[in-house]
Amino acid sequence: MRRRDFIKAIVGSAGAWPIAARAQQPATPAVGFFRHTSAEGSAHLLPALRRGLSEAGYIEGKNLAIEFRWSDNQFDRLPALAADLVRRQCAVIIAGGNAAALAAKAATATIPIVFASGDDPVRMGLVESLNRPGGNLTGIFFYSGADLESKQLEMLREVVPKTTVIGLLVNPTSASAKAAERDAQAAARALGQQIVVLNAASDGDFDTAFATLAQQRAGALLIAGDAFFTGHHDRLAALATRHQVPAISFAREFVAAGGMMSYGASITDAYQQAGLYAGRIIKGEKPAELPVMQPTKFELSVNLKTAKALGVNIPESFLLRADEVIE
Repeated sequence: MRRRDFIKAIVGSAGAWPIAARAQQPATPAVGFFRHTSAEGSAHLLPALRRGLSEAGYIEGKNLAIEFRWSDNQFDRLPALAADLVRRQCAVIIAGGNAAALAAKAATATIPIVFASGDDPVRMGLVESLNRPGGNLTGIFFYSGADLESKQLEMLREVVPKTTVIGLLVNPTSASAKAAERDAQAAARALGQQIVVLNAASDGDFDTAFATLAQQRAGALLIAGDAFFTGHHDRLAALATRHQVPAISFAREFVAAGGMMSYGASITDAYQQAGLYAGRIIKGEKPAELPVMQPTKFELSVNLKTAKALGVNIPESFLLRADEVIE
């Protein structure tokens, strides 16, 4: 099967559900799903989403329709996509990422929303509390704050023990940027490590950030969790390789794109849980009463080929702890 056909089969599309067919099946509930990436960029998440829905008894094409929308990394398109799903009267809207969740919340106060967020949903104003969300939103919060960044720094130190300066790449426009910087600085102090903060909020900022990284003689890079970076894993991996900088990200996609290492909550597991929650809500449960779930599964991925190209000798004991090693 050609890659294009495979992606089409995995992702599906609203076009697979002709208007006439939907009109003949008014009782079939529709789940709206939108995310800031392209369809291809989210293809690996959709089998997990469908597994979650099936756990609740819903199968796409049998007793459920899914309306997909993609902003292709153009965040300013998300409000319009959310509004379109509201007009289509979806039974539940699943919002992938912080920006999509905020757009969905602004678009409707009545249609249930299940988010998969990398930032604290209470701090973002999505829910009142994790245990009792209130309102029409609940979901999955797959970022674990300071503990995660501390662990990522420890891993960098383990594989590049002689480095004295580590760069931290953050998106200064993100609501979580200040917290990420604060948590990373605290973790670095505990390790006796120096951190240099680099900012990138647009495509044009990446080259400047890596040039600063070189000027500061940083020996490694930690990429903070952010939806903007999620859509630019290929670019970040290529820049890290070009500048000969060992880097760690929060998402496995970075490693698949050629980055050296990733450690973070399993995003596929998060989307499976999002699908399950959506199914439970269709059955009648209220999002206000479904607690926001937090990650229980974390994954370490290593691109050994990239590490060798960077001259990094990763200890065998470290590789044995990895969930995935790309050679």
